[in-house]
Amino acid sequence: MQKIFFCLLAVACLLRGRAGGQVLPDTAAGSFVQQAPAVRDSLPADTAGAAVLLLPAALRDTADTAAVKKQPFQPVPKKAALYSGIFPGLGQAYNRQYWKLPIIYAGAGIAGYFIVTNLDRYRTYRKAYIARLGREPDDYPYLSDGDLRLVQETYKRRLDMTVLFTALGYTAQIIDALAAAHLRNFDISEDISMRLGPVATPGGGLGVGLAVHFQ
Repeated sequence: MQKIFFCLLAVACLLRGRAGGQVLPDTAAGSFVQQAPAVRDSLPADTAGAAVLLLPAALRDTADTAAVKKQPFQPVPKKAALYSGIFPGLGQAYNRQYWKLPIIYAGAGIAGYFIVTNLDRYRTYRKAYIARLGREPDDYPYLSDGDLRLVQETYKRRLDMTVLFTALGYTAQIIDALAAAHLRNFDISEDISMRLGPVATPGGGLGVGLAVHFQ
């Protein structure tokens, strides 16, 4: 009886293993058969492989595009100088240094005020001096001929100096736009270390050296 019992138990285990083995492959095969055509039908047969191959390239193109967008603005120095030469402050605006515009226009306004004022007073006193020389009445009878001539020359010198400084300021703002465009993305880290210590000399001896590191 024991032999018959063990034989029946072995047959039952064998049948159960076969049944389990049939369920798993059928399930896996069925899911594979159901999913594979869906993937194949979603793409044309001749472009399915190409799409898979092109996917990494598309991702690389997207990364390259993002890297290009993150690049800092770099102005062209010649354009910045040309714009400032055409109109003061335009080169600074091209360099996106808008904070310099009030300084430039304030200086231009002050220069214009002194030019107009000195020119007007110079013309007024010159006209009076010419009238004095022609023995005609003028608006400054309390001034002598020498004083009238001196006042006229004083305003003439002031006018010349104002024009000179205005020209220098005009040239300076062109140079500033040019230099700022060159140094737009020039980066020097604030971490500058200096160290004093012994160094080896070519003759085999020791010496003291100063090392400055720019990082």
